[in-house]
This record gives sequence, C-alpha cells and structure tokens, in this order.
Amino acid sequence: MNIIIKNRFLLYKGYKFKCSIGKSGIKKNKREGDNATPQGIFSLGKFYYRPDRIKKVSTNLSYKKIKKNMGWCNDPRNIKYNKEVNRKKIKNSEKLFRKDNIYDAFIVINYNSKPVIRNKGSAIFLHLTKNYEPTAGCIAIKKNDFFKLAKIINNKTRIKI
Repeated sequence: MNIIIKNRFLLYKGYKFKCSIGKSGIKKNKREGDNATPQGIFSLGKFYYRPDRIKKVSTNLSYKKIKKNMGWCNDPRNIKYNKEVNRKKIKNSEKLFRKDNIYDAFIVINYNSKPVIRNKGSAIFLHLTKNYEPTAGCIAIKKNDFFKLAKIINNKTRIKI
C-alpha cells in the first residue's frame, strides 16, 4: 500500500494528515533549487532522528541518529550529491542538525537516488512542520502525525506524489 500525497493531504491506511509540499507545487521535471516536490512513486529510505530531542523511536524502517556535523549534499558538482555527508568536509550541504525542529525526525524519500542525476534535486524528505508553511520540495507533517505514520510503515512502503 502506498502513502498518497493529494491536495495537500497525506493519505495512508485510513489516516488523513494535512501536509505541506514545495513552494512551487508538484513537478514532473524537478530541478535543484526549484522549490518543487517531485512527482512520482518513490521508496522510503532511513528514518533519521535527533536523540537529544526524540527519546524513543518506534518504526520498522532502519534508523540513524543525527549528529552535529551531518548534512545532505545539495551541490550538483560534488560526487556526494544527494547523499548524507560530513559538513566539515562538504560545506555545500543541507544542515541536518537544526535549531528549528523540522529535522528532529525525518524519513528520506528515495528520489533521485539510484542513479543520482546532477541537478535533478536533492534532500527530499518527509519531515516535521509546526505551521504547514510551504517547503523547499519536501513533504512536511505535524510531529504527532509523523510518529503515528512511522509506526505503521516499513521498507516496502512507497510514497506516491
């Protein structure tokens, strides 16, 4: 069963959660920096979380603790484009250890990952939101909704945007 993103709602197994999408809407031909959410069906990657803010993780996905120097490369010229990186080594990257709480927990959406194509877009996540402001291309839901969803999905779950 797929998670469905439709009309700014996330639908899955009887749940209907309000969500945010990219400022530019949903696009078939996503490009780096266009603020669009990519259209398609994608698998889910790892569940990342801040252990200083999230005490207990309940998910069937593989998970990883976010550390201070972790980032996600958004530089299309870099060989590590659209991959987790150490920000001390690669400055052009999305900071994962943030003050604003939106990445206290997130799930990687496997967009532009196998193979990674330069300029096609990077760091597409299902992450947290407080006020449903448009994102730079990610899907964002409230924290309580995120943790309800995290408990019932697994590595076979797909997201249809």
